[in-house]
Amino acid sequence: MTESPTGVDRNPAPRPLQSDPPAESLRTRLLRHGFNLLPAYRGTGARVDHIGANWRYVRVRLPCNWRTRNAVGTTFGGSLYGAVDPVYMIMLRRILGDRFTVWDKSAAIEFIEPGRDTLYAEFTLADDEIKTLREDLAPGDSVDREYLVSLVDETGTVHAACEKTVYVRRDE
Repeated sequence: MTESPTGVDRNPAPRPLQSDPPAESLRTRLLRHGFNLLPAYRGTGARVDHIGANWRYVRVRLPCNWRTRNAVGTTFGGSLYGAVDPVYMIMLRRILGDRFTVWDKSAAIEFIEPGRDTLYAEFTLADDEIKTLREDLAPGDSVDREYLVSLVDETGTVHAACEKTVYVRRDE
């Protein structure tokens, strides 16, 4: 691991995309289309590509095109961060339901290699993670969870890595 101010690995091993993601349901497919229409997310240039039926898997696609390219011809850093910003929070809100408060708390992003092609980010939540949140948090208790997501090209080369901290509180 190469040292960085944020603590994110600046020399990560390749992270190939899942070749067989979990199937979408009709409901998650419709929610995916709706999410992609939200102006705040649409403005990033990214699109949610796939949402697993149980919300434990989400894939985002960020093309390098005229809308996302910066002055030097690579993918704009704001688009890189904007593509991954809300996803873990939304996944946890959908999975945990109304009895939990879920908020993004902080983030750190490392730009590792310029993006000149379409980049992808895959978000996964293990069943153990959800079980721990549901069973270990008493009403009124809260916890901060850290998640690492990488933006990779089709070969798995990491172009950016973002560490997200998400606040979770059980309300009742």
